[in-house]
Amino acid sequence: MVYTSYVLESGEIVEGGTNCPEDAVAAPPVVTPGLVLRALRRIPLPASELVVQPPGGRTLVNFETNFYTERGELTRVVRLLGRRVELRIWPESFTWRYGDGASERTSSAGSPYPDLEITHRYLAKGRVAVSVDTTYAADFRVGAGAWRGVDGTVTIPGAAEGLRVVTARPVLVGG
Repeated sequence: MVYTSYVLESGEIVEGGTNCPEDAVAAPPVVTPGLVLRALRRIPLPASELVVQPPGGRTLVNFETNFYTERGELTRVVRLLGRRVELRIWPESFTWRYGDGASERTSSAGSPYPDLEITHRYLAKGRVAVSVDTTYAADFRVGAGAWRGVDGTVTIPGAAEGLRVVTARPVLVGG
């Protein structure tokens, strides 16, 4: 309730009373997509674990090196404005950093050999640090209400993994 007073030019104070009925009920606070995004940014979301093929921390120059990760949907529950809010969170995209200056963004998490979805060909030998960043999107619902989209995404950087790019020389072997 808001109480109003008026001050006249003479300095006299006139009581105006309240500007809302005594029995008015305040509207409950509304959980908005923007408020949920702020909460989503505070939730500890997992970084994707990078898998490189061939394994063992080495690959060849001019060889299609395969990359993938295994990251699926997850759920979290938070309390906002005293209300239970359920979140459905999934990886929307992945940013692959190959360590040689090249990178790419995909909606795919890649896949293991022989399904070469995310590959990179290194052109020079040396050591590189490769990583994958995961961008999460989410839907939310308040209580048992309808699912709604969150306004925005959250990107979790992946840990860099060392990879040695080497050259090889073909050798004929008798049989």
